[in-house]
Amino acid sequence: MSEPVNWTVVWAVYCGVLGLLIGSFLNVVVHRVPAGRSLMPGSRCPDCDAPIRAWQNVPVISWAVLRGRCANCGGRISPRYPLVELGTALAFAGVAWWWLGSGIDAGMGTAASVLLLLAFLFLAAVSIALALIDLDTFRLPNAVVLPSIPVFAALLVAATLCGADPAALLRAALGGAALTVFYGLLWFFWPGGMGFGDVKLALLLGLALSWLGWGALVVGAFAAFLLGGVFGVVLMVTRRASRRSRIPFGPWMILGAWAGILAGNRVAEWYVSIFLAG
Repeated sequence: MSEPVNWTVVWAVYCGVLGLLIGSFLNVVVHRVPAGRSLMPGSRCPDCDAPIRAWQNVPVISWAVLRGRCANCGGRISPRYPLVELGTALAFAGVAWWWLGSGIDAGMGTAASVLLLLAFLFLAAVSIALALIDLDTFRLPNAVVLPSIPVFAALLVAATLCGADPAALLRAALGGAALTVFYGLLWFFWPGGMGFGDVKLALLLGLALSWLGWGALVVGAFAAFLLGGVFGVVLMVTRRASRRSRIPFGPWMILGAWAGILAGNRVAEWYVSIFLAG
């Protein structure tokens, strides 16, 4: 008698393969958007600008076959390119595994579940692109942040129309607005430590966190400052930065948000249970 198909594994593998392809595109986004260049035409060598042929653009494999060199000029191609592709693949597989194994989609129907999975896969892709761009340039470009907000919101609305909890959509709107106001106040009163790009990113992350629950929002928001603060202290202790050094906060907002997405509600429930027991 054959074993039943584990659809969570199947979807995780499928999303991982999709992540490889998306990761290749994210490399183009990270390279071109901060420079104000169009995403079209296709990939080109960063040194000689020669078009990269299809067989030279297979995620990870082509870089390994060519030994990290351009086939046209022999120029070195950074290992970050395959690492981004692999990282995106792992992120997509992990999001699929989390979503389908968490039970969050119980009772909402296949269409709503798939739409929400797409929403969080989209958020994962945007998170990777924005984190890398911010690390490179200390910017969160409008060209990435602003279109991402209506796309993510539209997926939430579509999922709700297909059977997801309407209360979650209302909570997402309220929580997204609340986190945006919070970051807006920080930006207004502490302009040297917070960029306005962080304020716009807060709306996107707030939508995602609040859709999952208030606990996810609180933990995700707190984790950003905790992780960023620890990183800053480590840099100062190791004398790699001073109190006046610029440190991009976008990556920590993103990491904190994903901590809230993946474990925020459980952490909040655990904390409340300890508080009530005491």
